[in-house]
Amino acid sequence: MRIYLDVCCLCRPFDDQSSHRIRMETEAVIAILKRCTEDWDLVESEVIDYEVAGISNDERRKQVESLIRFAHEHIVLDKELVNRARSFHAEGMETYDSLHLACAERAGAVFLTTDDTLIKHIKRQADKISIEMGNPVQWFMEVTTDGSENPQ
Repeated sequence: MRIYLDVCCLCRPFDDQSSHRIRMETEAVIAILKRCTEDWDLVESEVIDYEVAGISNDERRKQVESLIRFAHEHIVLDKELVNRARSFHAEGMETYDSLHLACAERAGAVFLTTDDTLIKHIKRQADKISIEMGNPVQWFMEVTTDGSENPQ
């Protein structure tokens, strides 16, 4: 299984954990990353690298960078990928979100995000998107409890 975590997901373990939702998403992201060191493949991209490099807090940036080192594949932007992202952007997605989705699609990866607004945008365009996507908590629960995967 190929997994693309957007920067919201990658930052989640380093967010303030006082919210129940953030704690649950953190646990799911950590479990997914653990699987990516075992039998799944983490995919990252030039877009992730650029966005993470923009994190102003040095410690937080280094922590997030340590997570993407587990990636098995690095997607580099090209004209075709940028054009695909533009089609998502034209439908109302933010620029980075459009690029992340296009990168995940290029990799044939499951696209995971903690951004509810982005999830709504993607669901509205589901007929135009060729990959699975969702919130890490719901997606991981579905994958590990429906019999298609063994829970770790």
